[in-house]
Amino acid sequence: MAKAYERIADEIRASIRTGALGPGDRLPSEAKLAERYRRSVPTIRDALRTLRDEGLLEKQHGRGTFVRSPRTKVLRTNERHQWEKRRAAEPEQVRLATGATEHDTGLVLDDLVFHASYRGITASAALAEAFGLAEGSALLERAYRTRYSAENAPFGLVTSYLVRGLVEGNPDLLDETKEPWPGGTQNQLRTVGIELDRVVEHVSARPPTPEEAGELELPPGTSVLVLRKISYDVRGRVVELSDVILPGDRTELAFTTPLERW
Repeated sequence: MAKAYERIADEIRASIRTGALGPGDRLPSEAKLAERYRRSVPTIRDALRTLRDEGLLEKQHGRGTFVRSPRTKVLRTNERHQWEKRRAAEPEQVRLATGATEHDTGLVLDDLVFHASYRGITASAALAEAFGLAEGSALLERAYRTRYSAENAPFGLVTSYLVRGLVEGNPDLLDETKEPWPGGTQNQLRTVGIELDRVVEHVSARPPTPEEAGELELPPGTSVLVLRKISYDVRGRVVELSDVILPGDRTELAFTTPLERW
């Protein structure tokens, strides 16, 4: 038999799903809800906590509890890499029209707020091993945050690494003010004569760090997807590596695998 707080949560959840309570609506105070349902305030708190953990409600300090606005969903497929490769060779006007985020979300360029920051680093033991370089080799670390202009949280936390010696022939590739770059990383690499042969992605899941949960505005208990993308060129070299932290409550990964016929 359902507990009292579960029955209350069920009723509020149903009100949200039917539209009786819409995004941004404020719920009555805990005391008022206790009166309405003829239950104790602690029971009401348990019900509200359940719905916050599901991502349906959010508590705003000093203001109350509100129906959480649904976040933009992101569908990331493995077919995006070939799409990016074809696009990398298109004229700039075509590349300017849309990017990978628009491809994954269905939004348009004017909907997005983009930020990039670059810095030079030396390869740690782990990065050196991933790239097949000597520890301490010069790398370019790039951090990206892209969000829907109507929301505060980015779609993901992206850290990308390039081998400095492979890209410094084009000074623009070391300049964060040139971002967002039409055609993305594959076009950037194309400007220095690098063509990608394959992209390998490893995906795992884990609880977020407090910093990740805050920046991504994750409901309590929500996991993150951790994606490591390794890009190899036609010579077999690792030329780019990305670590991407994706919010588990609004990201879908879809994989299509062509199979050889018997």
